[in-house]
Amino acid sequence: MKLKLLIAVALVLAAGFATSCRQNRAAALPDPLARAYDTEADWNDAAHVIPLNYQQAQGKRVFYQYCVWCHADSTPAGPSNRSNLNPNPPLGNDGATLNSLSDDFMRNVITMGGAAAGKSAAMPPWGKTLSQDDIDAVIAFYRAIAQPAYQPPARPGPKYSVR
Repeated sequence: MKLKLLIAVALVLAAGFATSCRQNRAAALPDPLARAYDTEADWNDAAHVIPLNYQQAQGKRVFYQYCVWCHADSTPAGPSNRSNLNPNPPLGNDGATLNSLSDDFMRNVITMGGAAAGKSAAMPPWGKTLSQDDIDAVIAFYRAIAQPAYQPPARPGPKYSVR
């Protein structure tokens, strides 16, 4: 009788461990936000959260300090200045406009200003204010939040063109 009771208890415990192990495996599905350094709410769908790596998170910090005033419709402090500018600067997440621009071109526009790159003269040169790492981080942030999503080129083109 004691042997049967001992076997029954052993079977119940084994079933319990097996079930809990299966539940733990199911609960351990990879969560893209678990390894993110920071996140940004999708500007078009607040329910969607975009995970950011370290560089993108640094770009977010720089963006909200310097760029948000012209490249977003609203800021943490309220409305942005974007509607007062002509032409309107592209939104930071405007993938339709920014995805076609190379990182080098975006780096030049940010560093030297819009007029130096044949864009709006209202875009000031940030090369003396921001480090190259900060500028690269802002570009990485733009790429992370772009809608439609940014797809890097399969084969990078030449860095410089001959004209």
